[in-house]
Amino acid sequence: MFLRGIAERPSSQIVALADVNHVRAAYYNEVLASLGQPQAAIYHPDQFKEMVQKEKVQFVVITTVDQFHDRYVVPALEMGLRVLTEKPMTTTIEKCRRINETVLRTGKHVTVTFNYRYNPTHELVKRTIAQGAIGKVISVHFEWLLDTVHGADYFKRWHADKANSGGLMIHKSGHHFDLVNWWIDAMPVEVAGMGRLAFYGDKGGGKQEGWAKGYARATGSEEAKEDPFAIHIDTDDNLSRLYGKEAHAVDGYERDRNCFQPGITIEDDVGLLVKYDNDAVMTYHLTAYSPWEGYRVMFNGTKGRLELEVVESTHRLKKGPATSGGAVHGTAPLPNPGPSKVTLQPLWEPARELPIVAEHGSHGGGDKRMLNVLFGPRPGDVVDTGDASKQAATERDGTAALAVGLAANESMRTGKFVKIKDLQLGLDL
Repeated sequence: MFLRGIAERPSSQIVALADVNHVRAAYYNEVLASLGQPQAAIYHPDQFKEMVQKEKVQFVVITTVDQFHDRYVVPALEMGLRVLTEKPMTTTIEKCRRINETVLRTGKHVTVTFNYRYNPTHELVKRTIAQGAIGKVISVHFEWLLDTVHGADYFKRWHADKANSGGLMIHKSGHHFDLVNWWIDAMPVEVAGMGRLAFYGDKGGGKQEGWAKGYARATGSEEAKEDPFAIHIDTDDNLSRLYGKEAHAVDGYERDRNCFQPGITIEDDVGLLVKYDNDAVMTYHLTAYSPWEGYRVMFNGTKGRLELEVVESTHRLKKGPATSGGAVHGTAPLPNPGPSKVTLQPLWEPARELPIVAEHGSHGGGDKRMLNVLFGPRPGDVVDTGDASKQAATERDGTAALAVGLAANESMRTGKFVKIKDLQLGLDL
């Protein structure tokens, strides 16, 4: 998303790429060339400071494995650069504290790419609540469903190791926690969570139901060809160039592991209670093995109720289209898209649907709007200077979303309620 997004906007130029795998970096240079852009210098991540100085870098975009974000956020801040990092900001209490202490010490700031904020439908929800249509928000119920393609994908790659990703409460649900913080203009203060690896892995319900196959990775496996859970990277040019035989020979990374493999350390089914500093309470549930994909959010207030429903995909078929990188990562529409709606019902009145413009893929239209705000418009585009221009998330927002995930993980570990202030994240929320 960022490589193309920056290359297509004339106000910025990609001057360098840092990657542990030179095959992947070379492929991205081919993409730049296809867009009429000059080749970027290629560096190993260990050469980060040298790269910044030699290439006169002004802005860094950090898209590494989640646990390594702080390795580049901190020195970039210390070097006075503009810093943009993929969500989550980081994965542990200690790393979050380190980033926030560096922000305070340097006076520089971090932008966290919570692109769902820029989704026009989500903006409508924010505006409706802010205008007082349902009064003071008392409670929120948020259910997010990942299907057996998108959801399963987290259990085939580096995210399946909690040391890398922090688990789905940090890597995926951080999007959702940020949305709620932003929607209701409040900060989390206490979290309780229960979760487990219920479906995937070598002991989950999926294996007990007979879904699991015996291969280690899909590449080269005859058995995987008939597995609806498998991802076939050789059928997608983008994925095969990034993770195929040549790239695999460099670092051994396997992008197409069996989602029923042993050794998975993240949860696929989690429920939370979250209390906020405005006394609102959220019940939240993430399911990563659903037959359909989408989300439902309900807000109950002193003057009424607001409901958001988005069906990104109504179903998947065993013999559906081959899994593609765009569909997996949200940059392209999922197959079988369903309806979206926002429903407002004041007390003592019938419900009414609010008009929306629903977009499937690219995080509901959020990616384009975010890129336009951060890097300027593409030729012919107009930067949205209304609400969208005010939605960039800082390290404070990144910390607030991360705090819920960190507290959820701690609660699942200890079986206790966890107060956000006790985490000591280096920043007062």
